[in-house]
Amino acid sequence: MRAVIANPDRRTANGWRDYTLLLFLYNSGARVSEAIGMRWADLQLTSPRQVRLRGKGRKDRMLPIWRETADALHRLRGMNPGGDQQQVFVNHCGQPLTRDGVAYILSKHVSAIAARDRPTLARQRVTPHVLRHSCAAALLQSGTDLVTIRDYLGHASLATTSRYLAINLRMKRDALQTFWKHAGIEPDPAKPWTPESDLLAFLQSL
Repeated sequence: MRAVIANPDRRTANGWRDYTLLLFLYNSGARVSEAIGMRWADLQLTSPRQVRLRGKGRKDRMLPIWRETADALHRLRGMNPGGDQQQVFVNHCGQPLTRDGVAYILSKHVSAIAARDRPTLARQRVTPHVLRHSCAAALLQSGTDLVTIRDYLGHASLATTSRYLAINLRMKRDALQTFWKHAGIEPDPAKPWTPESDLLAFLQSL
């Protein structure tokens, strides 16, 4: 996620928008519909920094945001072109981004990273929802309890959030296996057995 978020060229208006969008999605774990529907009135960019997300079933939730995210959003606000100024994330015409637009932005930066220095990414399907999953996994790994993560993500049921527990255990098993391989305590491989010549002669005589 760090590589993806860092990829946009922040010297350009579109690059700054992409950076802010990816940072916000990872920070908040927001659904794409929540992010593209977000308005400036939903944000508080000074302490306490927070956002109001409008989730499924018209259920709103308040989430804190990092200072870095708030600073990025503050700068983005001054860079927005003419058009619908109420929406936070807009295209070059000033119109709100669509789901396809967000998917294109993410795919563009993932492809750039894959071509440059992370070829394994080319074999993975990285969708905007992956940023939501990554947020949940990071919260779980930091020790956050499932009830808090459920409220953070806006899940109606704790069972939905519990899926990330299985993901986390799988990651831990992979990490443990890697640790074992690099721990230097694996038994030496068995030496190949070479039968004595008289044994070979005996076997051939049978």
